[in-house]
Amino acid sequence: MFIDQGQSTALEASVIRKACAQAVRAIPPAFPLDATVAVNPFLGQTGQDFTSASAHLSRCAGVSLVQPRHHFQEAITDGRIADADLLAALEASGAAEKPESLAALKDMAMDELPLPEPVPTVAEIAADLSGIDWPSIIEKTVGLWAAGHFDRGQALWSPAPDQPAFAAWRSWASRDLTPEIAGLSGFCSHVSEAPDSAERAIRRASERLNITAHAAETVFHRLLIDLGGWAQHARWLLWRAEQDGNSDGTLEDLLAIRLVWEEALMRRYPGVADQWQTVLSLHAVRLAPARKHVVDEILQDASERAYLRALSQRLFVSKPEVQSRPVLQAAFCIDVRSEVFRRALENQDPGIETLGFAGFFGLPVSHREHGSDIEESHLPVLLKPTLGSTGHGTAKSEKTARIKARSIRALGRFRQAAVSSFAYVEAAGLLYAGKLMKDTLGLGGTRCHSAPRLDPALGADAKAATAAAVLKAMSLTSGHAKTILLVGHGAHVTNNPHQSAYHCGACGGYSGEVSARLLASLLNDAETRAGLPGHGIHLPDDTLFVAALHDTTTDEVTVFDGDFQCDKDQMEHLRTWLTRAGAEARAERAIRLTGASAQSISKRATNWSEIRPEWGLAGCATFIAAPRKMTAGASLNGRAFLHSYDWRADDGFKTLELILTAPVVVASWISLQYYGSTVAPDIFGGGNKLIHNVVGGIGVVEGNGGRLRPGLPWQVINDGENLAHTPLRLSVLIEAPEEPITHILNAHPEVRELFENRWLHLFALKDGRIAKRYCADGVWKDERYSDLAA
Repeated sequence: MFIDQGQSTALEASVIRKACAQAVRAIPPAFPLDATVAVNPFLGQTGQDFTSASAHLSRCAGVSLVQPRHHFQEAITDGRIADADLLAALEASGAAEKPESLAALKDMAMDELPLPEPVPTVAEIAADLSGIDWPSIIEKTVGLWAAGHFDRGQALWSPAPDQPAFAAWRSWASRDLTPEIAGLSGFCSHVSEAPDSAERAIRRASERLNITAHAAETVFHRLLIDLGGWAQHARWLLWRAEQDGNSDGTLEDLLAIRLVWEEALMRRYPGVADQWQTVLSLHAVRLAPARKHVVDEILQDASERAYLRALSQRLFVSKPEVQSRPVLQAAFCIDVRSEVFRRALENQDPGIETLGFAGFFGLPVSHREHGSDIEESHLPVLLKPTLGSTGHGTAKSEKTARIKARSIRALGRFRQAAVSSFAYVEAAGLLYAGKLMKDTLGLGGTRCHSAPRLDPALGADAKAATAAAVLKAMSLTSGHAKTILLVGHGAHVTNNPHQSAYHCGACGGYSGEVSARLLASLLNDAETRAGLPGHGIHLPDDTLFVAALHDTTTDEVTVFDGDFQCDKDQMEHLRTWLTRAGAEARAERAIRLTGASAQSISKRATNWSEIRPEWGLAGCATFIAAPRKMTAGASLNGRAFLHSYDWRADDGFKTLELILTAPVVVASWISLQYYGSTVAPDIFGGGNKLIHNVVGGIGVVEGNGGRLRPGLPWQVINDGENLAHTPLRLSVLIEAPEEPITHILNAHPEVRELFENRWLHLFALKDGRIAKRYCADGVWKDERYSDLAA
């Protein structure tokens, strides 16, 4: 049938737009340094099952989604992975390509396969043909432009800051002679003649490069992967815009830039054409997992079953419940670092109870600190703020704080600028010597902000309703102690651009201090107390909520008892318990930290040369939502996210829904970021911390390289010789009936696919044991790790 040219063009344009949109969604966002949070690097692949995503990323990124097989072989040889684990994983696999027997699987585990190679780009083919490293030239020139264009306040000048990315780049690149000097003659005029919109540039390049409908999506994804962290930063811009109901085309602009380069190199080197046609035919082949991907996942599953088998031996060693009123209740963030401190605190007195809850404490707050215009979102990045808060002080102190902040910012820009940095050393070097010596001697300190308050303030009914919702979600509706400590967490580190990554992920990469103090204020409020009985909650008159901040680097706790009138003797007891617990926690953590001792571990926070101030969340492996009595007697080695939850008190399973759709997802992002940075550090890792340079307040590059490096630096997951993080997919253990869990998953398909596509594992607990595993389509199967020998 004859199709006229106009109809054909429209059809082709729609295909390209669809492929472009799919490629954009395959890129994960990377949050800027001032509020870094862990991001699942496989966020764009969670709609695929694990083995299909392995095939996809092998083609587009040249990465494997599991460790090299020698790691599994070593674990099998030394008994960490038992035959029972391998057999269970083999039987659970539904893949037709799986090994025929346990013996065949063990044989395949001994095959050390080379890392996959990504399908080449035109730039890589041209580099082989010409001997000129075009991928490196593209990386550096695009990175140089991007550093200025996306700058968030570090630079004094940014080229074309108000223009869309593609337009700004055309203006820049049409005058940049670097490509022409390197051998790409006519590049400036090629850029000038390119279409003036990203969409038209992508369409023209697709036609000239003969990119077919079947090949387009993975061709585009491959090129975006090539841009590293700059593509992920652009994806974050889209993420932020969509949260506000808008859109952002920056990532399409970057794709257009990369395609213009491919187009120019194809024109410069006509000999590339034949190899490029072969590449396009590879892109056009339907993605399907190969046998190696299936075997890799079976081995990965076996290692996760081995971990669960070992965990089940010590997990639910119940600690006797306190029969009388607790002497203290302390609510911590579910962060794995809290698990160590919680055990240490409980050891100080049998009457101490601890709870686990997401560190924003259920208050979705946008906070503005005293003397600042910056709005900080202290909540999980999956949510939007519905409450506002500010630090408070006098009008005079507000003015003073603003002047000080602006002066520090101006001085910082002068110090970091390309030219004035040299003058700064000459003019201010001696004045700066004091601070330098202070940092060198480890005499730096922490600073706590003024007490925050909700702004605008809530009415009496809203106060009671908000407080009741939080207390119910915390399973803290009865049996209240006289003192209830609300412990947020943060991390004090020095000379570390990734400092916010050590803070509270549930608080959007900020310290948990604000959320803890706001909730304490709300729960101590007279109007709140008067309204709580209407929601079925009766707080004793003598119960006082006190906020605190746990510094996870030093294991020291700051108590904000000055916010309210507190019993001095009781606060003395509290501080004694916290001090002793801190010492116990430091002693346990020092075993893992290379070269550390219980006495020296606190000094790492103020040491500006320390590359491993703490291990962060390295080692995270499981998420447990259950009453604390089930885990209080067990050492979980700082590897478990612990969320307090009692399904019997959860009317309508609303709290369970909240847990599955927010804390579990946030924990999965953390877990998978550590996983991705470990198994594929070249693509998803942050590189070498020793040679990092901060760019634009956005992220870091290595040395003077142009590639922005998202993810975790290598030192965060490696002690210099061995991995400090074992890459395991997160196992989610929930004490609740299977039926309501299934109902919630069916209502939230984006959460369900995390389990059904095997990015996470889900288990139901019964009588303190792992009882059922969620498979797919609402099917649960019996699981009995406790019956296996350790």
